[in-house]
Amino acid sequence: MLSAIAVPDLPEVAPGDDLAALIAAAVRESCDPPGLTGEDVLVIAHKVVSKAEGMVRSLREVAPGPRAIKLAREHGKDPRHVQIVLDESRALVRAARGVLICVTRHGFVCANAGVDASNVPAADTVLTLPRDPDASARRIRRRLRELTGTSPAVLITDSFGRAWRHGQVDVTIGCAGLAPLEDWRGRDDTTGRPLKATWIAVADELAAAADLARTKDGMQPVILIRGAGRNVVDEDGPGAAALIRPAAEDLFR
Repeated sequence: MLSAIAVPDLPEVAPGDDLAALIAAAVRESCDPPGLTGEDVLVIAHKVVSKAEGMVRSLREVAPGPRAIKLAREHGKDPRHVQIVLDESRALVRAARGVLICVTRHGFVCANAGVDASNVPAADTVLTLPRDPDASARRIRRRLRELTGTSPAVLITDSFGRAWRHGQVDVTIGCAGLAPLEDWRGRDDTTGRPLKATWIAVADELAAAADLARTKDGMQPVILIRGAGRNVVDEDGPGAAALIRPAAEDLFR
């Protein structure tokens, strides 16, 4: 059985906070059974990671350039916000209907390079994605091992839109201790036919499942998933970087 439990009682996170210690304490005090095991998966919304790492930008300190001013005028956006989006982008894929579809510095393709003004600590501030989400997940996992003696898998997630479909789905942008992909290519299906394309994005599926366990208007950034132990590994693994399709294989750009 797979279960996804919102971890309660996590305080507001500020730059410099020991996020792993906050999570370990909340799991120990509030979850049943208490404490973490080496087969657990912790799914963490990137915003608390970004807050702990100080990835907060004040719009008041941003001087937008000509490109940001032009895009803001065309799409009804704050030019300072647009400048931060451009700062966080490797490339601008498309701008339409007030949305900037960008390739982030990490290689993710998403709206506004992941720059977000919701659930931020103060007015006129925005949060950016962690500088290196895979490294962030590894640090949190290592710190949890120091604090608890166990090494649960750690996923860092964000909400992405999807081409041709309404709505957003949480996906994994940082991963440690979990095999992010499960390759079934070359195996047979139930009728004996060889599978040619079945390559399961385990990390993204767990991210999406975890998002169903939290309320979007509540403070529930951490979800504890139990029952996915077969996908947890001792080593940190390749991270969420393994989920990014290389440009040479991209059929849509």
